[in-house]
Amino acid sequence: MLRDYWNDHWKHLLLLAACAGIFALIFWLEGVPLRAAGYGFLLCGALLLAAGFLGALRFNRKVKTLKRLGEKPLAELSELPEASSGLEKRWAALVKNEYRARVNLLEEAEGERRQAMDYYTLWVHQIKTPIAALRLILSQDTDHDRAAMAEVFAIEQYAKMVLSYLRLSGDSTDFVFRSCDLDKLVRGQVRYFAPLFIRKKLSLAYTPSDCEVLTDEKWLSFVIGQLLSNAVKYTKEGGVRIYLEEPGTLVIEDTGIGIAPEDIPRIWERGFTGLNGRADRSATGLGLYLCRQICEKLSHGLSIESEPGEGTRVRLDLSRKAGIYE
Repeated sequence: MLRDYWNDHWKHLLLLAACAGIFALIFWLEGVPLRAAGYGFLLCGALLLAAGFLGALRFNRKVKTLKRLGEKPLAELSELPEASSGLEKRWAALVKNEYRARVNLLEEAEGERRQAMDYYTLWVHQIKTPIAALRLILSQDTDHDRAAMAEVFAIEQYAKMVLSYLRLSGDSTDFVFRSCDLDKLVRGQVRYFAPLFIRKKLSLAYTPSDCEVLTDEKWLSFVIGQLLSNAVKYTKEGGVRIYLEEPGTLVIEDTGIGIAPEDIPRIWERGFTGLNGRADRSATGLGLYLCRQICEKLSHGLSIESEPGEGTRVRLDLSRKAGIYE
């Protein structure tokens, strides 16, 4: 702080020293007694030191206040230190104008975001009605109807995904943590995806876990469903295994096409589809991104092991060891 104060005032101090030197020279030329001049210089020096000390204290307080405000995302104008000079007042007026303009922009952006979120939330809820109607119409057990039902199923998945994305992007979430029966959650998702397993003639090996987990039932169900959806989507033959590893890790393993090694570090990024996604143009690159975001909020770990052509193994750590992500 003292260095900053010196950098701001060294020119003034040098000017005062020069003035004192001029007066000393004149006194010496005029023959003024050094003792009399010395008293004047001593008193002036003491006054300057006191004024400089008080100025340094005020400067230090202002710097600390500005540093503290700089660490806040959006400080209040009332917290700014009081301006003590004409130049500081002009700077303060400029800062206030910029602050008000920024607040207005943030309010406008927030209003637009809320409108978009309200619209898409309403759209998702509205589209559920025709989806349910199509499911009822296509309930006949024919190959044509089963193919159409698979497309309806995909539409429903995308609708759920966009709704989850909007909810995660909002200011608040509806997380409700409680002890849940893991088998119940898994069986619910297995029943939901059963038509896809049947249509693709894939096997399913599920080992009941008899395990209770502390989580949000709705959001964990979405994660498990998305992981199952990926397993079925990218598996052409063979099947899917679901089992529990101690102390509390749910494993979903498939015999699908696998993931390229260079894609694995980026599969959690929003919008990243990788080699498999580029081959399947319907991929959005949001599924695993949402799974990772939800698991971070639930303090669940999520990791993937995969080899091209050998399948994929996803581990969902439900032991709530926050911060463990491979």
